[in-house]
Amino acid sequence: MAFVAGTAAVPRVAQRQSVRSAAAVRPASMATAVASSRRASFFGAAVAQTSPVPQAKSPVLSMKLRVAVVGGGPAGSCCAEELAKAGIEVTLFERKMDNAKPCGGAIPLCMVDEFSLPEEIIDRKVRKMAMISPSNKVSQIGATLKPHEYIGMTRREILDGYLRDRAISLGAKPINGLVTDIKIPSDVNSSEPYVISYSDYAESTKGGAQGKTLEVDYIIGADGANSRVAKAIDAGDYQYAIAFQERIKLPAAQMEYYEELAEMYVGDDVSPDFYAWVFPKYDHVGVGTGTVIDRPSIKKYQQAIRTRAADKLAGGKIIKIEAHPIPEHPRPRRCVGRVALIGDAAGYVTKASGEGIYFAAKSGRMAGEALVALSNKGARTPTEADIKGSYIKDFDRKYWATYKALDILQSVFYKNDKTKESFVELCDDEYVQRVTFDSYLYKTVTTVNPVEDMKLLFRTVGSLVKQSVKANAGNTA
Repeated sequence: MAFVAGTAAVPRVAQRQSVRSAAAVRPASMATAVASSRRASFFGAAVAQTSPVPQAKSPVLSMKLRVAVVGGGPAGSCCAEELAKAGIEVTLFERKMDNAKPCGGAIPLCMVDEFSLPEEIIDRKVRKMAMISPSNKVSQIGATLKPHEYIGMTRREILDGYLRDRAISLGAKPINGLVTDIKIPSDVNSSEPYVISYSDYAESTKGGAQGKTLEVDYIIGADGANSRVAKAIDAGDYQYAIAFQERIKLPAAQMEYYEELAEMYVGDDVSPDFYAWVFPKYDHVGVGTGTVIDRPSIKKYQQAIRTRAADKLAGGKIIKIEAHPIPEHPRPRRCVGRVALIGDAAGYVTKASGEGIYFAAKSGRMAGEALVALSNKGARTPTEADIKGSYIKDFDRKYWATYKALDILQSVFYKNDKTKESFVELCDDEYVQRVTFDSYLYKTVTTVNPVEDMKLLFRTVGSLVKQSVKANAGNTA
């Protein structure tokens, strides 16, 4: 989701036999870190660090490093691309090659250039955003955008397919299948392989998909919020939202209204702790909502957004209904042994905005780059400490402030209808719009002027007080 104020034939991948030199099975020495009872904080989520992390030497391989990337969305595909470009043997698992994930599909401008995305996969360039309050007050956002700036609206099946096909064209080996089990080596610091069991959908028969196994040296979990890889390494649970979306095909006149416009609705009727959206796509709009604290009532909230936007959706026809879990914060453990998590599997979705596409792709690329560098392009196997000291540490350092800022925003403004009214009121402020758009489009927490920041603080407090007084006056009238 996203903003706040063709399938190619899949070739069979031959099963590879494990070949290992007895001399390379175990590292020469191992130093054990002292167990610590201190707590670390990542994006506001406290993580207990009570188990020792073995500081093992990377085994020198008698053959090239073999990596399995489980999940072919933006995270998995961008990781596989980096590995394939470096000549590392990488297998990319995806159970549904035409998967259309329920997602607002918005991507920031910086992602287009950074990931060399062609314009043809972008359905709409949104330059105006309507923020609509519980009382239907509308704040029009977008006046501060420069002529070349926009939010890209995509369909996930198109975006994901493009990134996956690009990774495959560079040498990643695709498997259209479902990973059903992962056998963990008895010693993750040795060169003993992980064994992945999977159902090969490309060779399905009347009796079902064929069961197969694959041995690999390293696994990247990019298989979403319900990650089987995360479960295999006991990565820990997290809070998650349910996102529900209907794709609605509108008559031409209504689609003209959404030419460069997206809408976000807030209010306890459409979600007690999130927002609802109407995002334009190629020939339809995505209409949806999400919630963490009241997931069983998601259909009630979906009906509410349909009601709120009814006049603009008149004559529309539902062409697809989608629902999916969305993580609310990173997992306690994102790297265990020779397994690392990226994207939704790691929990990289922001609060308040629900954005995950950019951070999925970025985490995949960063993990891939780290594996390439640490393995010397596949000559060695990186250890748990290696990956934690590079990809995990670098990602946290780069994006902690962004996640924390949105965490605070959600806790302050998504409490109830009073605070949501204040949120929309503040969106009228030009400074707020400028800072918000810059932060979103370029993925940095932007501050332009300390004096304006202080004024904004007072305006925020004033707005919250004013809405509270108005609500109390209404209750006593």
